[in-house]
Amino acid sequence: QVQLTESGGGLVQPGGSLRLSCTASGSIFRINAMGWYRQAPGKQREYVATITSGGTTDYTNSVKGRFTIALGNAKNTVSLQMNSLKPEDTAVYYCNLNGRDLRFLTQDYWGQGTQVTVSS
Repeated sequence: QVQLTESGGGLVQPGGSLRLSCTASGSIFRINAMGWYRQAPGKQREYVATITSGGTTDYTNSVKGRFTIALGNAKNTVSLQMNSLKPEDTAVYYCNLNGRDLRFLTQDYWGQGTQVTVSS
């Protein structure tokens, strides 16, 4: 079983920055990609960014140029550097891992979520 532990959320003023981190632990055969999703109050969970094990990144349009996703040196950690934050970025941010488990089945794993609030 894989566990994802997130950290780094909090309260920040508009225009400010936050850095989210996520560490994967447990047994997995191969990580395909790690990423971040978010869910604002009253809205569905939405995609934010992903990075493949090879380093290819992708972002939703609303965060391009402001957010940067990166893998850690150990390849089981992912960070999301968020700059120029806006009130509409307020949401619970969830870490996601897509990979193959020890039965070689492709699975999606989720963290517990970390709150990001952008407000003056």
